[in-house]
Amino acid sequence: VQLVESGGGLVQPGGSLRLSCAASGLTFSSYAMGWFRQAPGKEREFVAGIRWTGDMTYYADSVKGRFTIPRDNAGNTVYLQMNSLKPTDTAVYYCAAGPFYNRPTYTYWGQGTQVTVSS
Repeated sequence: VQLVESGGGLVQPGGSLRLSCAASGLTFSSYAMGWFRQAPGKEREFVAGIRWTGDMTYYADSVKGRFTIPRDNAGNTVYLQMNSLKPTDTAVYYCAAGPFYNRPTYTYWGQGTQVTVSS
């Protein structure tokens, strides 16, 4: 199984970024997909999750109303659309695949992509 994140980078506060996660080696449409993040010196945070059907989502309170997690089952890709970014969103963001969209118990992980929010 491979999960490959892309789209990270440096963005100013208030800006937007879209992360992508391309999956291979698994039946993508059968898995919940999620995004986690970890800032230096902090614990990993479960940011967002989406059910395999795409009809149910979970968001952490810290990102609710600013982030969305669409998925494309035909293209084996999940996204994290991040708007109104804050410096506190700075972290390494990880894509994950697992059985439950709303629990932080995921099975497969990507290598991460850095997001830095700074002026």
